[in-house]
Amino acid sequence: MTVTVSDACIGCRFCMNLCSDVFAELPNGKAYAIGGEIPADAKEMVLEAKTNCPAVAISTMGE
Repeated sequence: MTVTVSDACIGCRFCMNLCSDVFAELPNGKAYAIGGEIPADAKEMVLEAKTNCPAVAISTMGE
């Protein structure tokens, strides 16, 4: 599975707090996702972040 964060991100930090192995903060305060394949043990947290993102800014592929 891969994950991306769109420009719609509002910088609430929910995803970063939930799964810091996958999501990190840009200098502008918004989130970005690490590149490449997401580790299997992080999949549930990534899907939770996607489901609960208030800006609907997280997309996944290959679920």
